[in-house]
Amino acid sequence: MADIANTRSNLIRTAPNLLTLLRICLMPFLVASTLEAHYALSFGLFVAAGLTDALDGTLARLLKQRSMLGQYLDPVADKLLLSTLFLVLTYMGLIPARVTVLVFGRDLGILVVSAILYAAVGRRDFSPSIFGKANTAAQVGAVAAVLLHQLTSARWVADVRMVALGATMVLTVVSGLHYAWVAARRVGVPAANGPGAR
Repeated sequence: MADIANTRSNLIRTAPNLLTLLRICLMPFLVASTLEAHYALSFGLFVAAGLTDALDGTLARLLKQRSMLGQYLDPVADKLLLSTLFLVLTYMGLIPARVTVLVFGRDLGILVVSAILYAAVGRRDFSPSIFGKANTAAQVGAVAAVLLHQLTSARWVADVRMVALGATMVLTVVSGLHYAWVAARRVGVPAANGPGAR
């Protein structure tokens, strides 16, 4: 029993997983600073969260500390952070509601389909596609541009904000349809373990 507890503790204490947990811990401060219109602080915290996201994967490879926990925890942390910020920024009138509805609708759809597939055929390997990764990148760019736009009226920032929000809408639909197509094709394939979709 002690060995099992130590193993779980070591998994949590690996450098990549600690960075992922740090990203989750930054979320309440990021949300609070955004709601209080401290946009400089919000932008700084969002950049810090982005750095932890980039570093955790790099460290996992360099230190050979990849774990099943990390494979599940990392996309969950990303979704939790981005979805919450989309909701907060929409509440504040900084992101159009239609964008946030699409983002939440796509994620909810993936969750429901994943649950159905797992219940029906025990399938868990919902690996992120190139469209899913592009969608996440677009969402990150959109949130960063929206926050930065509150700090400067530079034309290029406004242009990046518009492009990023447009790309988020398009890629949300495309990645959602692609995931549904892949899931439909895999219904009859034997189950395998793997990380959650992003």
